[in-house]
Amino acid sequence: MKLSRNIVFSFGLLILIAALYRVMPGRPWGFAPQIAMALFAGSVVKDRKYSFALPLFSMFISDLLYHLLYLSGAGIIPGFYSGQLTNYILFTLLTVVGFFIKERKPLSILAGALIGPTIYFLTSNFLVWISGGGYARPKTWEGMIMCFNDALPFYKTSIAATLFFSAVLFGSYFLLTKPVRENQAV
Repeated sequence: MKLSRNIVFSFGLLILIAALYRVMPGRPWGFAPQIAMALFAGSVVKDRKYSFALPLFSMFISDLLYHLLYLSGAGIIPGFYSGQLTNYILFTLLTVVGFFIKERKPLSILAGALIGPTIYFLTSNFLVWISGGGYARPKTWEGMIMCFNDALPFYKTSIAATLFFSAVLFGSYFLLTKPVRENQAV
């Protein structure tokens, strides 16, 4: 499949803007476009390798920026850390969730925007708990619940961000492809 310059430019710009937004100082924790990007890419991008690449490149570029800021002393968050691969695998899973979203169905998009961050929250925090990360909560039922409770603020902003950025991405896509759909209907 040959991609047009406009599509390549649009995806490149989307990756760069999302990566820069993610490292923006003062941004609420969890309020980032990457989950919505994964869902959008899985739903809209028909070539699967590109659908996986869109959110993963954005994550990688922002992680690289985080790391460069950290190494220079301008940031306190390392971009690369143990467990990083798990994060990328989770974003691959979120792209697969996007395969089930019908891009022109608002209820389908809403469901995906709620399911995606929930899967990420449950899986990532379970893995943090089981590996002894975070606040190293005890390996008990109560400890696992404490670990999930620790991450609730992140989850809430992640849901809000995914709803917001899904509306932006899917809405923009719908508006930009509307003339094409109308011409095909004639």
